[in-house]
Amino acid sequence: MRGGGDSPGSPRDPGGLGRPSRGPDGSEDPPHDPGGPRYWCAVAAARLGDGQPEAALEAARRAVDLDPRAEIGADWGYRLASLAFERLGRDAEAVAAAEEAVRLAPGSWAARMRLGTALRRVPGRWRESRAQAARAVRYAPEEPDPHVLVGDLALLRGEYRHAEAAYRDALRRTPDHPGARINLGLVALRWRRPRGHHDPAWPVDPRETGRTRHALEAWSRQTRVLLAAALVAVCAAAFGAGLAAEARIGGGLALVAVLVITLRQSHRVRLWPYVPGMFTRDLWLAVSVSVSLVSVAAYVAAIATLPPAFPSLAPGPVPGPPGGVWAALAGSVLFNGVAVLVLRVLAEAWCGRPVRALGHFAAVRGDRTARRDTDVTLWLVAGRAWSVPAVAACAALVLDDRRWAVAALATPFALGWVFARLRGLDGAVPMAVEALAADRGLAVALALPVASALLLGAAAVLSASGIGSSAGEWAWRAGTVLPAVPVGVFAVRSVRAWWRGAPGPWRASLVMCESCGDRLPGDAGPPVGLSGEVRAAFTHGRGVVLAYADPTGPRALAVGAVSSVAPNGELRLIAASDAWAAVERDPRVAVFVADPRGRRFWAEVRGIAVGDTEADLLRITPKEVVVGDYPGRHQGRSRRR
Repeated sequence: MRGGGDSPGSPRDPGGLGRPSRGPDGSEDPPHDPGGPRYWCAVAAARLGDGQPEAALEAARRAVDLDPRAEIGADWGYRLASLAFERLGRDAEAVAAAEEAVRLAPGSWAARMRLGTALRRVPGRWRESRAQAARAVRYAPEEPDPHVLVGDLALLRGEYRHAEAAYRDALRRTPDHPGARINLGLVALRWRRPRGHHDPAWPVDPRETGRTRHALEAWSRQTRVLLAAALVAVCAAAFGAGLAAEARIGGGLALVAVLVITLRQSHRVRLWPYVPGMFTRDLWLAVSVSVSLVSVAAYVAAIATLPPAFPSLAPGPVPGPPGGVWAALAGSVLFNGVAVLVLRVLAEAWCGRPVRALGHFAAVRGDRTARRDTDVTLWLVAGRAWSVPAVAACAALVLDDRRWAVAALATPFALGWVFARLRGLDGAVPMAVEALAADRGLAVALALPVASALLLGAAAVLSASGIGSSAGEWAWRAGTVLPAVPVGVFAVRSVRAWWRGAPGPWRASLVMCESCGDRLPGDAGPPVGLSGEVRAAFTHGRGVVLAYADPTGPRALAVGAVSSVAPNGELRLIAASDAWAAVERDPRVAVFVADPRGRRFWAEVRGIAVGDTEADLLRITPKEVVVGDYPGRHQGRSRRR
């Protein structure tokens, strides 16, 4: 038994360019005609694999020009042209080429996947992209790349459960698929796109929602800065110069300025119906706007309850009203930005499961995207390690009891647990060591929280035992100072990344894997063709049988003869209505024919059936061609043709 179609070559030699490709039984497939359409398609695929999209586009165009009637699988040329357009950033042309590939081969899973991939980059066409990706999975559930595309589309919307299921489906088929591995790590981290306020399924341009988001952010930022500056001026006038009445009047005028800012920015918001959805998708945009509203209310209350003298902030009993309440109101106006920043750092550090993500990244540790995401993930681990001693020290200070600092000892134990988990994951420890060697700031950010935790734990133990007061005091001071050092390291690393335009140590630097790795995506592979003997058998045979599945199980239907065999190998046949209904449920079919000349062999084409209602035909795009000998004297012996 042997395959009768063209076998795809390696990513560096697609289609067997430069050497003959072989079928499963070792038989040699017909070589590409030098200068023919398939030859230039193979050249385009090779150039795409070498990172030369412009040269690949030129080769794909030559292939299409040489095959104007789609006689030799022109959908391959259009698919390669679409991929080249996409890598050149010409998204509209990529979609047009992919749509032509689907028109030429509606049953090709590769054409459907190419169109779905191209559409996801076009604003407002996410739903169409998802529909094409679902068709690609339906046509070729055994292929990993359509499952990865489904997972990518789900991940872009934050549908983590659906994305994880799709990526695991892909990994069951190809365990070392780089895109599935890296993006599954992002699922574990609960990754969201930077400025993820826009839902890809919305029928609006992301630039329009971006303008709305910018207007809301500008209103929030300008309002908070204005109120903080106004409150400082009010305090200076009331407590410094003793002009409390005048200070209240001046403070009230600041609210007029806030009203002007509000009217100005609200005029720039053109998509008010989408604002609630933007708040749902972008938590920090919602927090920023909410904090600004709270700041306005706190400012109004602070101006209305302005005390005659500044409340004392010295240690001691908590001042009673109105001084204590007023100090809280003023603090919420002046320091809300710092509070939100700290809250965001902690929330982003503790979101997701970084150890699981590192395990997925380690599976493709040689990939550049995996290395980048690994470095960012280790910074998130460092943020968690820093937060424990910092919170423990703050709790001890607020409660005025150093024994609470013993909670900081959880840091070294937690990092030890992380290291133990990484040791159980193949390649994870060497990958982490490489990241630490390349980023010394990261190594410092991980080491100092451990030292701080040990010092704070020692101070807590000594304080509880009542011995070694001088040593306990020294340990306490050093332990409370050390957490400030990683903050400085993080700031320096962030500024350097911003200055160089490089990825920074923050969650927004995590990136998806899109066509990463050395392998070409599955939609760049060649179509399956029919050899001359198989084409002749289907053209002249009168005993053609169509096999398909219906709710009662597999069925076989004699169709007599194939209506026609298209130049690109597509079979077109007339079938009964129950076969049409069956292929609507499951388009995977098989067509069987015997050699009409001497009944020496039989041929089976397994492919995808798509109904052509205008011609009243089933169009079957081949996915696999199997040829075998009838049992007889030479049973069990393969023969070459």
